[in-house]
Amino acid sequence: MIKHIVVFRLKDFAQGATKAENAIKIKNMLDELPALINVIRKFETGIDLLRSDRSFDLGLIAEFDNLDDLNTYAVHPEHLRVVDFIK
Repeated sequence: MIKHIVVFRLKDFAQGATKAENAIKIKNMLDELPALINVIRKFETGIDLLRSDRSFDLGLIAEFDNLDDLNTYAVHPEHLRVVDFIK
């Protein structure tokens, strides 16, 4: 099993929305991925609640059976759509 852990720091304002609005939008986009990409075994996302200076705004933990599945996920068009929005 492979665990893929990612944390994000978002800009205060981007794409015409606040950081909080974008965190919700990104979380929702990410939460759609397991239904669209069959190599994902487990997927959790979360938005920061503490809001400390050290906190990240959003995080995800994904599990895959093997490295090949992680690589398949990495280049999947639905994943890349979310990546493009985050960038």
